[in-house]
Amino acid sequence: MRVLSAIITVLFLFSVFPAFALERAELQAQDSYMAALVSKVKSSTVSVGTYYYNDVPTTRFNGTGFAIGDGKRIVTNYHVIQPIIEKDRMFHLRIFHKEMPTKGVKAVLAAEDQFHDLAILIMDGRVDPLPMAEDNTLKEGHRIAFTGYPIGFVLGLNSTTHTGIVSAITPVILPSPHASLIKGALVKHLEAPWDIIQIDAVAYPGNSGSPVYRIATGEVVGVLNKVFVKGKKEHVLKEPSGLTYAVPVEFVRKLNNSIRK
Repeated sequence: MRVLSAIITVLFLFSVFPAFALERAELQAQDSYMAALVSKVKSSTVSVGTYYYNDVPTTRFNGTGFAIGDGKRIVTNYHVIQPIIEKDRMFHLRIFHKEMPTKGVKAVLAAEDQFHDLAILIMDGRVDPLPMAEDNTLKEGHRIAFTGYPIGFVLGLNSTTHTGIVSAITPVILPSPHASLIKGALVKHLEAPWDIIQIDAVAYPGNSGSPVYRIATGEVVGVLNKVFVKGKKEHVLKEPSGLTYAVPVEFVRKLNNSIRK
């Protein structure tokens, strides 16, 4: 019986350990792939803000952006640069990145889409661009990640990455900020709701404008633009809802194509 038991044990170990070793190798390969992907996206992700020597502090952070095309075009949310525009401070607009001067580099507004909360800037510098996914390829359940600068410069100029899944793709109508804007082209938009991406992941103030990308392909599928907040907006840090929304990349493509070459 002891000999039979020993033989069974040996056979069991030979059957289990190859499978265990194979699974471990697969996990290590997945980790290596994800680490390389995050490193690539971080090198293409920037922060958007202002710099002016008379300001206190001199550097102010508004949100996140990422490079597309030739590496000079930066995609972000319109609401990230809106306060800069309204305060007539576009001359102080800067793009910040670890590979750039500490004061940032100048940028100008090249195109805007207020209804889809998008803007494209052109900066003096250049970083590696991110590839954009083809339209209508994203499905509910796809694994995604987003990389950005939560809570501004509190964490320093170090972008962070969060992961999750696409929990829903659903029609949405964004309310107009001013009644006077409900006219012309905006009326047409209101008559044709567009789909927004709902993500099962936690985001924070500062993540606005972050690239949302599929883990499987590394391609950008959306631009993070808002977070569902429980109660007052002050609760977003201590009570994150875990519901985050992103604008589909198809609208980035259309806005980018509207810029004269």
